[in-house]
Amino acid sequence: MSSMSVLVVDDELDIRELIREILSEEGYDVRVASSASEANREISTKEFDLILLDIWMPETDGISLLKQWSEEENLNSEVVMMSGHGTVDTAIESTHLGASNFVEKPLSIAKLLRTVESALAERKKKTNPKRSIDTASFVSIGHSELLKDFRKELSRVSKVDSSILIIGEDGTGREAYANYIHNISDRSMNNCIALDSISLSEEALREEILGSDESEKITPGIIDKLQNGTLILKNLAELNHNAQLIINNILETKIFNINDGKEKIQCNFRTIAIVNDNYLNHVSEGKLKRELISNLNIQTIKVPPLREHAEDIPDFIKFYVDQLSEAQELTYRRFTVAAQNRLRNFPWPGNHIELKNIIERLLVKGITDDVTLDETEEELQKEIDKDPVESFIKQDLLSLPLKEAREQFEKAYLQQQLILCDGKVGKLAKRVGVERTHLYRKLKSLQIDIKTKDNP
Repeated sequence: MSSMSVLVVDDELDIRELIREILSEEGYDVRVASSASEANREISTKEFDLILLDIWMPETDGISLLKQWSEEENLNSEVVMMSGHGTVDTAIESTHLGASNFVEKPLSIAKLLRTVESALAERKKKTNPKRSIDTASFVSIGHSELLKDFRKELSRVSKVDSSILIIGEDGTGREAYANYIHNISDRSMNNCIALDSISLSEEALREEILGSDESEKITPGIIDKLQNGTLILKNLAELNHNAQLIINNILETKIFNINDGKEKIQCNFRTIAIVNDNYLNHVSEGKLKRELISNLNIQTIKVPPLREHAEDIPDFIKFYVDQLSEAQELTYRRFTVAAQNRLRNFPWPGNHIELKNIIERLLVKGITDDVTLDETEEELQKEIDKDPVESFIKQDLLSLPLKEAREQFEKAYLQQQLILCDGKVGKLAKRVGVERTHLYRKLKSLQIDIKTKDNP
């Protein structure tokens, strides 16, 4: 996913470099210009999403330059004016020339980032008013090797036109990945319909799935609308037996008939079913038909839980902050490094749903520009207090072999203790009663990040 581009126009070197550093760290593609002539050269070679334009410059002032761009009608960028004390009125007047906002000097990092985010969100609405933060955005987040390999796997299965079983824990984004597979497949121009097995009633299932032809009026069902498209079956384990029989029969024969009609219709669609990790237990208990699973798991995708790629959590924090700030108009807040690190080391039994909900609560608070470690700890404690053992139960440790369950417990336990010990292994060794050298080996074997320099 390409980054948004920003041009910073200011004659003061220190300010140019400060803004470049701040915005580059946030993932923007930043260029700088020290004068109006340099700015014109930059925009003649590249279209920028945003221009941060200083008002007072020696050669040509920012207002005159903005007026020039407005008269020439050759600028397709959002413009934010930068003004010192005493020039705010002038900056406000610049909005009549096309500027979308202004930021006051001396620069507040939080204010700068909020203004930039707001201006870029406005540009997105103008360039594609129907655009929303879609599944492709979510899927592209994360730089870990685990997610890179996972995205390659999604791309691979999308090219093979067969049924897919997506397994994973609740909250891992399984439906988003299912939609993504459809969107990059050859069926992307046709319908993609998500059917929640929980809401499919026993009485209406045949009509809802197959349609009806009562009173000489044909009402198409879901299957009829899916020609050359994709059916996403959510919560597969909750699909009632009659619905399982109907869908399994269609998967095997590629034929359906409208309710009790005599005409048989050839169908062509791909099915992507979503189910929890423990679905085999449902098969052995008879809740899920083995034949249906056999027809669905031609290809199987396992979505990794958030705790297995914790290094991606800072990326997802930024994604959810941007999403919530734009979609719900919540106050933009920047998470401190300490707050991000705390979230990075939480086991996240609820995965992305839990992470997003906590971020939303912290944005709603809006006490300060920055989200602090103390605030973050307070929200996490609320999650823990709901049920002290919930985080481990949600990981379904009882269904795992003893060795794997022990490793998951030890990893979560040591991660939490390490935070309480400020990341110091020597302090951790005393706290948990384990010899320090042995503890280093244990942390390494569990792939728990530790600082290379450790104070006893």
